[in-house]
Amino acid sequence: MNSPFRRNPFAVEARFDFSITLTFAVPADELTTRLPACLEAEKFDHRWAFIAVALVQTRRLRPKGLPAFLGQDFLLAGYRYFVAYRSLDGRRLRGLQIIRSETDRRRMTFLGNLLTPYHYTHTPLKIENRDGIHHVTDTTSGLRIIASLADEQSPLPASSPFPSWKDARRFCGPLPFTFSHDTKRHRVLIIEGVREQWKPSPVCVHDCHIPHLARLGFSEIRLASAFIVRDIPYHWKKGRFEQLPST
Repeated sequence: MNSPFRRNPFAVEARFDFSITLTFAVPADELTTRLPACLEAEKFDHRWAFIAVALVQTRRLRPKGLPAFLGQDFLLAGYRYFVAYRSLDGRRLRGLQIIRSETDRRRMTFLGNLLTPYHYTHTPLKIENRDGIHHVTDTTSGLRIIASLADEQSPLPASSPFPSWKDARRFCGPLPFTFSHDTKRHRVLIIEGVREQWKPSPVCVHDCHIPHLARLGFSEIRLASAFIVRDIPYHWKKGRFEQLPST
């Protein structure tokens, strides 16, 4: 986080045409060892922690208050850990640690890396809806996801540790906060997102191949759930730092 700009220096707004989030369970102790001491893994049944892969069609992303026609449209694939942070005033904040972001727009790659610590890379992401079935592909990495809308009576993935869709919703994202640890200055960057009309619907995943997950090196990765939301207004507040206590 060397650039003085990489802190979400102003509020940002956008609209999501849709957001499809696939949540994967990994051994909680393995994820814990990858986190800075100021963050803890969000767990289920004391055994599982979680990674989300979110596929978002974003419209008119722009500094809050600017006209919509000045915004950027792009497709995003975001990889994040579900974590929690204990703030200096004692609150336990649930959120995400962004580990990788992919987008189909070179301009968004440049701006994202200039203004945020979200590790953007450019990749030829594509998503098509054929007869109600979403097909997501990336010919460079080999990513492939095929999914369609399900309902509350549909079964969860066979590998899911969740007993119900209700339990799974706690880990469908996005959570209210994202956190980035500035190791050099021993502080945490906190960015708060504000969402409206967030009513995720279950998704059935027919096929899923995400090479980057395998490269993370976990001993076990299980598809736990998948959800979709559509036509959602969203904005992010200006980032703020909390200085961590000296050790």
